Amino acid sequence: MTIKKRLGIWMDHSNAHLLEFASENMNADVLESNFTHQDKQEVLGRSEHVMHNKEQNEQAAFYKDLGKAILNYDEVLLFGPTNAKLELLNVLKADHQFDHIKIEALSADKMTDNQEIAFVKDYFTNQ
Repeated sequence: MTIKKRLGIWMDHSNAHLLEFASENMNADVLESNFTHQDKQEVLGRSEHVMHNKEQNEQAAFYKDLGKAILNYDEVLLFGPTNAKLELLNVLKADHQFDHIKIEALSADKMTDNQEIAFVKDYFTNQ
């Protein structure tokens, strides 16, 4: 029997907490979007249209980085308080290299690190 590699990702539009599920302990990593509030204010001063384009490009790069991390897993849980998890899910579903990965998105509130770990453990333990 092959051991499945599982990953939980708590995310919003600005950062993602990657939690690798393992029986003993969980490895955590943080990935942040490059589009900061300061960038938004600076670009917005020039043009709202330019700001939206820059934000979309940075968001696409953020999702691409998450996709690279997800490729190494068999099962992935996306969770968090915003629609970012659903946006990422739609990006991944459109790309056939993710067809072999079971990906699910669930709504969740803002959580502490320990709550995120417990959420991921509970999800993958009860599957």
